Amino acid sequence: MGPTAIVALMTYNTINGRGPVYGTLLCFLTGVIQLIMGMVGLGFLIDFISGPVNAGFTSAVAILIVVSQLKDIFGIRAVGSTLLDMVISLSKDIGNFRVGDMVLGSVCIVVILLLRMLALIHMGPENDCERNKVQRIINRTMWLVGTLRNSIVIIVTTFIGFLYVNSSGHDVTSNEMPPIPFKVVGKIPAGLPDFDFPKFSVMRDNGTTVGFFEMVSDMGSGVIVLPIIALIENLSICKTFSFGKPVDATQELLAIGLCNIGNSFFHAIPGTGSFSRSAVNAASGVRTPMGGLYSGILVIVALLFCTPYFYYIPKSALAAIIIAAVIFMVEIRVVKPIYRSKRTFFACLLLHMEIGILIGVGLNLISILYHAARPKLSIRVNTTRNGINYLMMTPDRCLIFPSVDYVRNIIIKHSLKQNLPVVIDCSHIYGADFTAAKVIELLTIDFSRRGQLLFFYNLKPSLVTVFEGVRPKDFNIRLFYESQDIDQLLNKHMIVNSTPDD
Repeated sequence: MGPTAIVALMTYNTINGRGPVYGTLLCFLTGVIQLIMGMVGLGFLIDFISGPVNAGFTSAVAILIVVSQLKDIFGIRAVGSTLLDMVISLSKDIGNFRVGDMVLGSVCIVVILLLRMLALIHMGPENDCERNKVQRIINRTMWLVGTLRNSIVIIVTTFIGFLYVNSSGHDVTSNEMPPIPFKVVGKIPAGLPDFDFPKFSVMRDNGTTVGFFEMVSDMGSGVIVLPIIALIENLSICKTFSFGKPVDATQELLAIGLCNIGNSFFHAIPGTGSFSRSAVNAASGVRTPMGGLYSGILVIVALLFCTPYFYYIPKSALAAIIIAAVIFMVEIRVVKPIYRSKRTFFACLLLHMEIGILIGVGLNLISILYHAARPKLSIRVNTTRNGINYLMMTPDRCLIFPSVDYVRNIIIKHSLKQNLPVVIDCSHIYGADFTAAKVIELLTIDFSRRGQLLFFYNLKPSLVTVFEGVRPKDFNIRLFYESQDIDQLLNKHMIVNSTPDD
């Protein structure tokens, strides 16, 4: 649990340069929204966000993150929250690129990718038990070096930065960049963050006060979208490392909600589960939350004693680490063939991310509603053993108010065209509402007026009760549950209808 690339980029776009007070408030509101959703059991809402939509969003964000880091690779300035804004901003300042940043950043990317490959190499037999001691030691050493690739790159480049800065005679206490071939992070305050309540108002430079509701309005839809995106990312990690075991979305909402609320009291930005940290934890053999305690202690030690050395970290090295990590988040195998993921993918690239994901989710919901309102009907002409033709119609899902008129129109259209007895196979209909029952009543009346036979086959007892509640005409005699009864029922009605009146 902590800051992640996706949530950090969304936070950057949501607060839009308004300062850390907005970031802390956003962290608090994210936690509150997630906690409330968990308490009222809204974890099921995540089921409406399909895998393709999630893949399209994740892939688009990965590309945005890569493009946003190019400015540090080239050593130039660039801003923007959409792909087009970033590309335009990069093109304007590309003439001021720095060779030192480009060389260092490119070398770091290559080294990180090579070390990543090193961690996947295994010497000897596939089964670890069949390897000798030397092979096991070499494999574990290569895995360790590959796993620590980011740390190795940071340590080496920080040392290079230290040598350059000290050789230039630059005063590290100043806020100016040292005259060296590449940019460094610069001064970072030491120590732990102070405990403080999130601010629900802020003072502008002109002396006016911005209230809570105005602050929320300034952050826009990101206040609602960011908690959901954080949950999506967290659940994706859970499903990856649960190895087929069930994942409780409501429980995850409670956990990350409480974490974000607690973090907001220490000036944190919103966070969620991290792909990279979870992968390292899993590969390192972490099995309990004790791994989080261990990591937390290391972070506290670094904040207390190591921040002076953070000054010398090259920005291009940090950008290289981020780029090398997120390029593997682009799910080409999913985004390329599935149109639904493409829509989310391009929407997130061309528009603000929260708008992009809302478009993807909205289109997904529209697709679900459309299929619910337009069920498919299998229509075929069958013949009994006695040579009586009848029309068998089989809806493929439940009858509810958006779909029942559509189904009724199709039944009437084909029944008028064929002028045969109609059998509606209700095997796939497991539910119906009052509106559906009223339409069924109108359907039975219409068939009764024309003298055309209408039967309901394999209608569930619960649906019989719903339909009988509106008392459709002759409904009680037009039900049967065994396929062999079709011949008898049709023959019986044909004989009755063909007998002259007394």
